[in-house]
Amino acid sequence: MAGKIKTVYVCQECGYESPKWMGQCPNCNEWNTLEEEVIADKKAAVGTMSSSAVKKVITSVKTLSQINYTDEERYFTNINELDRVLGGGIVKGSVVLLSGDPGIGKSTILLQMCESMRNSLNILYVSGEESAVQIKLRAKRLGVDGNNVTIMTETDTQAICEYIMAQKPDLVMIDSIQTLHINELSSSAGSIVQVRESTNMLLRTGKSLEIPIFIVGHVNKGGDIAGPKVLEHIVDTVLYFEGERNQSYRILRAIKNRFGSTNEIGVFEMRDTGLCEVENPSAMLLSGRMSNVSGACITCVIEGTRPILSEVQALVTTTGFGNPRRMSNGFDYNRLNLLLAILEKRQGLYFSNLDTYLNVVGGMRLDEPACDLAVCMALVSGLRDTPLNEKLIAFGEVGLSGEIRSVSRVQARVNEAARLGFTACVLPRSSIKQITNKPEGIELIGVKNIKEALEIIKKG
Repeated sequence: MAGKIKTVYVCQECGYESPKWMGQCPNCNEWNTLEEEVIADKKAAVGTMSSSAVKKVITSVKTLSQINYTDEERYFTNINELDRVLGGGIVKGSVVLLSGDPGIGKSTILLQMCESMRNSLNILYVSGEESAVQIKLRAKRLGVDGNNVTIMTETDTQAICEYIMAQKPDLVMIDSIQTLHINELSSSAGSIVQVRESTNMLLRTGKSLEIPIFIVGHVNKGGDIAGPKVLEHIVDTVLYFEGERNQSYRILRAIKNRFGSTNEIGVFEMRDTGLCEVENPSAMLLSGRMSNVSGACITCVIEGTRPILSEVQALVTTTGFGNPRRMSNGFDYNRLNLLLAILEKRQGLYFSNLDTYLNVVGGMRLDEPACDLAVCMALVSGLRDTPLNEKLIAFGEVGLSGEIRSVSRVQARVNEAARLGFTACVLPRSSIKQITNKPEGIELIGVKNIKEALEIIKKG
């Protein structure tokens, strides 16, 4: 490994450099802005490179057409939902950051990967939080065979990288990056500098040997990945586990992916034996529905390549306070207020003295504008206390003038609704022409504005 790391304290406001930490920057007089950073050795400057080093750099430069690749650049985890989110498998030399709330299943899915890939890869599992006995107990509970897994309980990043370079495993798992440290840095483990520099060191090691590395990262109170935001820019892929600890379902979402789409999600169910794949998320999210209940409407969102049906619930009740309450779970709060304003202005339905609660069942988060129509229909159904047809589905974007605008992938949405037994579909009238093959048993109801959509509620 390289020699002693040299550091300097740099002001984040004005760029002033100091060999030691100071509470106040002497240049801009700002407090607590000096942070430790690693500086490169001057001997490694371009001007002092040897002729052999320069020749090596020149020979490594290639045009895009000269670079060859094969179809064997990915490792398959044999967990279909995980492979889907990763873009088809693990790319050699990639660095994947896996984040989520405590206890949501980050370490569990890593051990299950060890089991599913035991016949093809040699895996190094580095843990700075648990002892080897604790990992063994958890692996036994999950039914993981450890013949291909090497357990390393170490927190020194340099020692870990030296072991990786010596043993050259096929896959490395780090649990977690907040426990690693570099001895030459004076800051404690988990600090901004330690997390950033440890990730950089692991990145260089993995890229040079083409070894994929999975890094577990904790989240802070705000739900963001703990550590500097630059950490997400360093790695190739950022995966995030969504869901509540008291709920059994987990959603794995790709926030960033250099080797695949960021629209794909993986759905899992947490059981005593670990995380189990949910192959049909729509049926899972719609299970346990009550019939003949007001304030509920089904919609369809597109997550990556597949459509997923989800239930939107709305509860509208008289407020007992001076100001009505607005609460939203799984749907953007500001978007909810906008839709309420449209209903009040365009349809004369006043929610100003009513408490309004909106919930998306199953822990899903609906960010697509196509959910607007279902939200409006659920709100009006709850306001009038009039149930919607339980076999009805609605999707479409609602404009400020009350018009219903077209959405994408209409054919896929209608096919998914028909497959699950829905008999009526409320959609934008302009989107009907996108349907080239209408499924049997489902009626397409095209609406031009929100007034036509709300007429369906009156019909029951």
